[in-house]
Amino acid sequence: VQLVESGGGLVQAGGSLELSCGASGRSFGNGYMGWFRQAPGKEREFVAATRWSGGGTYYADSVKGRFTISRDNVKNTVYLQMNSLTPEDTAVYFCALKISVLGSPLIGYAYWGQGTQVTVSS
Repeated sequence: VQLVESGGGLVQAGGSLELSCGASGRSFGNGYMGWFRQAPGKEREFVAATRWSGGGTYYADSVKGRFTISRDNVKNTVYLQMNSLTPEDTAVYFCALKISVLGSPLIGYAYWGQGTQVTVSS
């Protein structure tokens, strides 16, 4: 499985960015695609997730109402629309694939992209 993120960059506080994650290499079944982030000196944290086959979306409280995860099953691509960005959103953002539908959509991801940097200036 190969996951490739794009769309990161530098944006001013209050601005928006859209991240993309293209997936290839195998059938993704009914699992989850997720977005995580890691800020300097901090542990990686869950941001958002969606099921490949439809159904629910899941968000961290810190991004709820500002970020939107969506997917295009034809293109095998997942997006993260990020609005009202703040400097606290500065981090490397990773997309990840969880094949199994068992358990929480916040954990259990086996495949990861290389990450894309998002920097929000104040």
